[in-house]
Amino acid sequence: MVFILTFVSATSSKPIINNERMQNIVVDYDPLVDINVTVDIVAIRALDKIDLLSEPDFFVKLFINDAEFISPIWNDTTYLYNCFTVTADVPDDEKLVNVTIQLWENDGAENKLCDISKYPNNNGSGLDVHLQYDISIDRWGGENTIGDVTGYGRVCGSADGSIYKNENDCELWFNIYQNDFDNDSLPYWVETNIYGTDPTVSNTGEDMDSDGIPIEWEHRFGYNPFVWDDYKNIDPDLDGLNNIEEFLTYNFGSDPFRKDVFLEIDYMQESNGEVKYVSDAALELVKNPFHRRNIVFHFDAGQFNGGEIIPYDVESQFDELLEIWNNYFLHNDSGNWRRSVFHYLVFVHDQTPKGFAFSGDVAPYWGYIPGTDSFALANTLVEKKSKLPFKTTDYIVASLIVHEMGHNFGIKFGEPFGCDNRMTRSPFRLGWYIWRNYKSIMSYRYTYSILDYSDGSHGKRDYDDWGNIDLTYFEKPK
Repeated sequence: MVFILTFVSATSSKPIINNERMQNIVVDYDPLVDINVTVDIVAIRALDKIDLLSEPDFFVKLFINDAEFISPIWNDTTYLYNCFTVTADVPDDEKLVNVTIQLWENDGAENKLCDISKYPNNNGSGLDVHLQYDISIDRWGGENTIGDVTGYGRVCGSADGSIYKNENDCELWFNIYQNDFDNDSLPYWVETNIYGTDPTVSNTGEDMDSDGIPIEWEHRFGYNPFVWDDYKNIDPDLDGLNNIEEFLTYNFGSDPFRKDVFLEIDYMQESNGEVKYVSDAALELVKNPFHRRNIVFHFDAGQFNGGEIIPYDVESQFDELLEIWNNYFLHNDSGNWRRSVFHYLVFVHDQTPKGFAFSGDVAPYWGYIPGTDSFALANTLVEKKSKLPFKTTDYIVASLIVHEMGHNFGIKFGEPFGCDNRMTRSPFRLGWYIWRNYKSIMSYRYTYSILDYSDGSHGKRDYDDWGNIDLTYFEKPK
């Protein structure tokens, strides 16, 4: 038996039904508003060298159904945020809206289309992204879907496997949404036909099934908000964050189906009160090797609880680092949820050794055992290494972060033998030649020259860091 419910909007004479199989009847997917679809370009980052002579001059072309929209040109930048927003009126009785996103580099007489597609390049195809946005459920499909390795609302040119091949790969973050009478991100059609909720009353924050996550997040990622899920034990992407933690970090940009890494950074004052903050440019350098492999790196260096200032100490001892870890990272709360989400970095004035990884609550603390979640770096080390020829302070800081994060991922001294091997430090030591094929930032030979882990493809005595990285290694063993 088929039931047909027909209503007439106060602002439209079109009949509204909840059975789309009936032919020759027009469906108004939202009688409460005139539907407009908005496309936000949230972030753009170059992952390859796009312009040999300068930084890229990006612009975006958006196509919404048959309309074309072109952004301004952003000159000389490899990354930008909160870029471009377009809102377009769409037919209220057509379920799917076609959206195409193109990223271009303005190159004078001949503009260049950059690669943001997960598909291989083939005679000009496999560069842009084609989507179908569904106004009945406020979700999109096509060449980016829930469960994509790149993330929902993130596309990446290196996802086609071109990590070490220059194909003008970039990543682009976006969001697509529509206006909604009660502003709860649940469209009229899905509220009245699927969830049975009131489309005139916001359901934001409501947890219908008492599983710890509200309806809007569950709807966003395709879960049923009326069926209880054991989210504390669900980690679809195996990144060490269960779905409760993915929800708690959603505003950072986390995705339950794509790997995410979080790092809090705190700083110690210098003797004159100066604070040597990590620059945005250094943090962007850290992101690159991870984002090329669709592991998204997030920082809290002041955006949330991070970025705290620690009083000056001429030389920090290890027991003092443990106090800092407890006081400034966990805030004296052993049950703080950030322990199982964030790694922790503290910059101190000086220490011995100058940089090392440790655990704040898993003995023997320093030794790179499972549960290693933190590391400390001395500003004196940064100053010294910044004097290396052709190396900026930003590059040195990024290199140190990526190296020590490798220990937080389970890459440690002796496993492989080339990691942290002092015999690889200079051409005057035998290890420089024995482990020359281990082209990884984890080798002292390459710590300040290769901002990447090895993939094991370089021959004898190489090691596949990327294949052996354990994103759950920092979790406190149970």
